[in-house]
Amino acid sequence: MVVSPRSERGDLGSSPSPAAMLKINSKAPDFKLPDQNGKEHSLKEYRGKWVLLYFYPKDDTPGCTKEACAIRDSLPDFKKLKITVLGVSVDSVKSHKKFSEKHSLPFTLLADEDKAVVKKYGVWAKKKFIGREYMGTLRTSFLIDPFGKIAKIYENVKPEIHAEEVLRDFKELSKV
Repeated sequence: MVVSPRSERGDLGSSPSPAAMLKINSKAPDFKLPDQNGKEHSLKEYRGKWVLLYFYPKDDTPGCTKEACAIRDSLPDFKKLKITVLGVSVDSVKSHKKFSEKHSLPFTLLADEDKAVVKKYGVWAKKKFIGREYMGTLRTSFLIDPFGKIAKIYENVKPEIHAEEVLRDFKELSKV
């Protein structure tokens, strides 16, 4: 499955960047970002583990809260399967801290304030809402295998069912 190059990816009016063309079995781009406590994390420090890297538009908005709380509620299942969860948005460390504490989120939220990682993963794109166009983060997730390769790409994520979907897919992928 290829993340499809759509005209709304990339900067307003530009064609998609090469990073927007991530594919299954390709190496997941590395990064270094601070979490909600200011601690730096890089993807390579999670080698040897499965990682759900989920990108979401904005802290404490209805859809993002539903998605984060569904993942929170399913976290014992993620831990049982040894899947590390990393959430990423362009919000600040301070915003992540507040969001994490308000909803008792027991997993890492990474702050990509300069938008470098959302662009590397091709999820910074032109969006439309009530006739208005703006740049924002697409609700997209990547399931990354212990070798640092992309095992599954989830586009147009449905917040309420995403955690269940990932757990189900992981069980199928691990049968292979």
